[in-house]
Amino acid sequence: MRSQDLRIAIVGAGVGGLTLALALRQRGLSADLFEQAHDLAEIGAAVALSANGTRELQRLGLLEAVAAKSTEPTELIFRHGPTGERIAAHPMRLDGAYRKRFGAPYFGIHRADLQRVLSGALGGEGLHLAHQLVDLAERDGRVALTFANGAKAEADLVIAADGIRSTARKFVLGDDPLRYTRNSGFRGIVPAANLPSLPDPEAIQIWSGPGAHLVHYAIGPTGEHVNFLAVVEFPNEWTNPEKGLMPTTQLEALAFYKDWHPAVAEMVNAVRHELRWGLFATRPIRRWRRGRVVLLGDAAHGSLPHQGQGANATIEDSIVLAESIAGKANLFAALDAYESIRKPRTRQIQRASWAGNRASHFEDGRARDRRDRGLKRFPDWYGWIHGYDALGTAQRVGRNSLAAAG
Repeated sequence: MRSQDLRIAIVGAGVGGLTLALALRQRGLSADLFEQAHDLAEIGAAVALSANGTRELQRLGLLEAVAAKSTEPTELIFRHGPTGERIAAHPMRLDGAYRKRFGAPYFGIHRADLQRVLSGALGGEGLHLAHQLVDLAERDGRVALTFANGAKAEADLVIAADGIRSTARKFVLGDDPLRYTRNSGFRGIVPAANLPSLPDPEAIQIWSGPGAHLVHYAIGPTGEHVNFLAVVEFPNEWTNPEKGLMPTTQLEALAFYKDWHPAVAEMVNAVRHELRWGLFATRPIRRWRRGRVVLLGDAAHGSLPHQGQGANATIEDSIVLAESIAGKANLFAALDAYESIRKPRTRQIQRASWAGNRASHFEDGRARDRRDRGLKRFPDWYGWIHGYDALGTAQRVGRNSLAAAG
């Protein structure tokens, strides 16, 4: 079967699902996109887009629209949480340093704005809202999808882009419980004008201390808001792993940062905290597909957020999968190529995110001193993340496969 004749179903209309639909359309393929929500509104979160993500958005013709809703950070600054001391700093927007090094920009953007850009480009083509997937069954070379609203569909290929608690993930892997990382977070978006103690408000900043850290960056066209995630090593157990949220209080959130720099306490206190987010990850999995159902994004490689790669790795997945499928007569060979490209890359990112978590929570002493020296070389250590070319990698693998076959 020609790839153009495939009936493709994408489950989940988040960043990954929308990007994949656009990447497929760019290559002459169409897809039906099924989303459980009744609309595409996203609230209360932001997205960091690094060069490995923005270079692909540029290839989709979306970079200008994304840039208009984003802030390009001035620097990446690491600080000691209790004192505010600058441990290390690396220019980004300043002198165009980041773009010169990686060939594409770094943006902070509200998730709702990014989703509006993606969905606006799609124009509603093939989008089905209020379709919560409840069952999958493969038979006779087709996959049957059943939804909570009673609707049914069939597809030659199903891509699960519905997140870390994906229904389709269970079809592929069976009972594969998520891993609670013994870390939880408090999130918020605050007007920059409400943060008078905050130095360098348009920089990405990571404040580190014993058992906790806080990362923040500006979002919006003029950097008028600051998005933050405050991470703590608590609680040790999560009572209900099926739910990612747990009740909390303002006093509980502030307690972890009471002896920190005033800017940190000011930021945490600027938001009313009633819920805390459990930080869950998936274990590295041996297979990303079962028959005609394949995983994408967090459904395949849910990770800690400490390299800021959740959305970017998902965008990479989408481009590689679309490029692997397009023009290929053998669907399963295309899916194998996608998995062979993405599995080692995402495992590296998962490991780097765990390392970032450990490095952010050192007590004072020799370990912290070694960490601080290492942070001065951060771009050299982790430049491989930002310099990655997803499309170029997929095209190179495709050429090598053709040469081997010929």
